[in-house]
Amino acid sequence: MNLINLIPQLMSMARDAGKVIMEVYASDERGVQIKPDHSPVTEADFAAHLKLVAALTELTSDYPVVSEEDEASLAYRDSEGCFWLIDPLDGTKEFLARNGEFTVNIALIDQGRSVLGVVYAPAIDCMYWGGAGLGAFRLKGNLTEPIKVSPYSESEVCRVVASKSHLNTETHAFIEQLGSVSLVQAGSSLKFCRVAEGAADIYPRLAPTCEWDTAAAQAVLEGAGGCVVDLDGNALRYGKPDVLNPSFIATRDAALIPR
Repeated sequence: MNLINLIPQLMSMARDAGKVIMEVYASDERGVQIKPDHSPVTEADFAAHLKLVAALTELTSDYPVVSEEDEASLAYRDSEGCFWLIDPLDGTKEFLARNGEFTVNIALIDQGRSVLGVVYAPAIDCMYWGGAGLGAFRLKGNLTEPIKVSPYSESEVCRVVASKSHLNTETHAFIEQLGSVSLVQAGSSLKFCRVAEGAADIYPRLAPTCEWDTAAAQAVLEGAGGCVVDLDGNALRYGKPDVLNPSFIATRDAALIPR
């Protein structure tokens, strides 16, 4: 499969999902429910899910679609096969807070690796895409440009992406090992994209996430020259027995990670 040929269609799908999300975003009724894991889900999550599943199934009928909003689809996760992995609305809490920092995430998983990812932030109309060996790109407004991680310099203050809601004891301890730092705030998978576009250096996530939270943005960051690794230095893998990710570090350079 030629991955580059898929990108225009995936971007169009992400935009269509973004449109239905923004329709709910603009309304007063969002149909908020609470999942068994105590996280919120809205009408926008489900509407985007239906859009993406229909479009991806038509695009590649032989590749199953695994979605956060379809528990039965988890059965199609396969560490040795190919499947689509989507988070129709990543950052539901940001969506409910109306801060614009939520995304549509589409990833193609092949042999346990995220080989292609599209991340779209509909509230700010900003699209990211890429994959290892494919490069990484950003479309904002009418401007499309390649993005790369920031070049390494020992003299710079380390710019750390950190979420206020996930600054636990372990994360504080990790940040303290980095020396002089400045904090960069971002929501959802945009945290990875900040590193990919050179606006930040490292994003430690020492709190629970699921595979659909990271797959698309990992591909973008790897395409931009960065990496996403667990605490043993291994790249995050997909289709594991457990959908939960281990703690991980997303960074422009693995040399920044304290050892």
